[in-house]
Amino acid sequence: MQGLTRGAQGASPAACHAHAPAGVRPVLGSRLPARNSSSKRTAPIARNSQPSQMPVPPASQIEWDRISTDDIDTWDESYGPPTPLLDTVNYPVHLKNFSVPQLRQLCKELRSDVVHTVSKTGGHLSSSLGVVELTVALHYCFNAPDDKIIWDVGHQCYIHKILTGRRSGMATIRQTNGLSGFTKRSESEYDPFGAGHSSTSISAGLGMAVGRDIKGKKNNVIAVIGDGAITGGMAYEAMNHAGFLDSNMIIILNDNQQVSLPTQYNNRNQDPVGALSSALARLQSNRPLRELREVAKGITKQLPQPIQVATSKIDEYARGMISGSGSTLFEELGLYYIGPLDGHNLEDLVTVLNDVRSADTVGPVLVHVITEKGRGYLPAETAQDKMHGVVKFDPRTGVQQKSAPAKAGSYTNYFADALIAEAERDSRIVAIHAAMAGGTGLYRFEKRFPERIFDVGIAEQHAVCFAAGLATEGVTPFCTIYSSFLQRGYDQVVHDVALQSLPVRFAMDRAGLVGADGATHCGAFDVTYMASLPNMVVMAPSNEAELINMVATATAIDDRPSCFRFPRGNGIGVDLAAEGIGKDLKGTALEVGRGIVRRQGKDVCLLAYGSSVNEALVAAELLSRAGVSATVVDARFCKPLDTDLVRRCAREHAAMISIEEGSIGGFAAHVMQFLALDGLLDGGLKFRPMTLPDRFIDHGRWLLDGGLKFRPMTLPDRFIDHGRYEDQLAEAGLSASHIASTALATLGKPKDAQLTLSGISA
Repeated sequence: MQGLTRGAQGASPAACHAHAPAGVRPVLGSRLPARNSSSKRTAPIARNSQPSQMPVPPASQIEWDRISTDDIDTWDESYGPPTPLLDTVNYPVHLKNFSVPQLRQLCKELRSDVVHTVSKTGGHLSSSLGVVELTVALHYCFNAPDDKIIWDVGHQCYIHKILTGRRSGMATIRQTNGLSGFTKRSESEYDPFGAGHSSTSISAGLGMAVGRDIKGKKNNVIAVIGDGAITGGMAYEAMNHAGFLDSNMIIILNDNQQVSLPTQYNNRNQDPVGALSSALARLQSNRPLRELREVAKGITKQLPQPIQVATSKIDEYARGMISGSGSTLFEELGLYYIGPLDGHNLEDLVTVLNDVRSADTVGPVLVHVITEKGRGYLPAETAQDKMHGVVKFDPRTGVQQKSAPAKAGSYTNYFADALIAEAERDSRIVAIHAAMAGGTGLYRFEKRFPERIFDVGIAEQHAVCFAAGLATEGVTPFCTIYSSFLQRGYDQVVHDVALQSLPVRFAMDRAGLVGADGATHCGAFDVTYMASLPNMVVMAPSNEAELINMVATATAIDDRPSCFRFPRGNGIGVDLAAEGIGKDLKGTALEVGRGIVRRQGKDVCLLAYGSSVNEALVAAELLSRAGVSATVVDARFCKPLDTDLVRRCAREHAAMISIEEGSIGGFAAHVMQFLALDGLLDGGLKFRPMTLPDRFIDHGRWLLDGGLKFRPMTLPDRFIDHGRYEDQLAEAGLSASHIASTALATLGKPKDAQLTLSGISA
């Protein structure tokens, strides 16, 4: 096979310019013909170099899908691997005329480029390495951005970003003001749908396909979803709807054998993806065969019902013979199933995708592609879980850099070990997570209690309702889900847990700002959506000792639901022994609804919730240098609020500032509700809430300044992009200097407030 079947027709120079980001002009080596229905695709090549003239070593001498240590030894330490062919590709249009050997070489250069880049920046590695050939084939066969390619979750999109005009920015990925680690609509027109959470691509793609049909357009819509993401119920809901609507769309099932699907596609006992399977899949994708089946279905519908049933069974049997075991589920949902295909065989991928793209039949198609996570880079292949998300590493060995020794372990591990300590003493305790044993630390629990942990897959709704069912039987369930992921199961939290006052314990990791993971994973809203519920106990620790004690507190609460949030990262290094916590990390239950004063002052009260207590303590030191004495209160509980402590602080201070790493409507709202109802806003107290502020509201105007001065400080009413945690905290206006400045301004010292803020920020 000397060449590949061509896909859609080429774009004009103007169209190519239109597809480039603002301010970036693609380098064109030749003038393109105008787009028309009969023209062949003749794409320009960047840097005035025709790839057909480039010397390509014989295929027998090159491992196209492997990066060897010899290859890595040739890399320049600063500039990375030699990428002569990739250097000619700025946008997908530049690879349209490549031959098979050139596409293979491009894949090898892309693998090398990703490994080198991520070794310098950290990020998602193995998932991107697993879809190199698939990404190249998609951009070769389809005409993005007119054709919509939607990546589910998005952590596998690095190759896609490189091929769509963002290669020069890859060194900034997941950094402050840099490229997002996921697809993002505002970043590129080649990202038609933002991602970060799982199982959304088919629903979004179906919406785009129906919108296209309503407008009378003819572009393709392709959703790429992994075998893990497709376990999410939303994906099946979308496939069921797609089969009903029968709109044209293509679903690529990227099966890297990482998750045990209900359909058993990846049970490791399936037939290997080889020549026979490949040939059958290519035959099945053949356009005349598909169109013949459509004609046959139309004729069959005119026959008596018993014959229709019989012919459908014969067809189902034939389809099973062609596509292998497991296709029936997708067929029953109304999707035409093709596969499985070798996801690293470019010829097969391009042939099938071109046939699917050019077919005139109507309806959704699912192409099942088998890939290998970490493909081509031995350290990633042999340690796939460890190299899914990585920090900086040595590209030759794959050994990741160790950060400077932390003065404390991670909050995640403190939680898991504290739960183990509770479970050692209470056989009723079980742990539940949604395909996040590593991220939640519960793999540690699983090692100790393998029969008392439940991985429900990417199914947060089911996780919550499952926990509710356990609670009705007297079991003590800890439902451990990231703050931003629990949003997906909120109806179950309300209807199935809180309404029935069932004692389910929610452990919400990654609360607040999350650094490089950005807005998609930011846990900004849990205080607001959990504390608004009747019967719910809502708490947040200020340090690792408090977290350990809150695990014990949640265990002890057996008459209603409870939740606690804790941040990403490490603890602050408190002396656990001094806090009465032994080596096994068994905590002591706190008195529900009681806060604690961490520092006593007289001028201003800093009423902080959760991790913000630590910033408030630093702010108190800054204020003391300005001659202001600050009280710092660790609220511990948002609900029930320690009203006695809040009342006393309101009466003893002229100003009160609430601080939380959460959205508007959270802790500050509960404090203000109490102050208003208790009449404490009728006197002389000034209250200021500090949340993530609403950028569209003038925070210099306050309505309570007749008496009590109250200032809430929360996360702003907008999404904060990825970056360093410290940068995010400053952008949110919740750093220690912002707290101190707010306190000074509230006390009528605007000049000191400005000096404090500018001095610290400088």
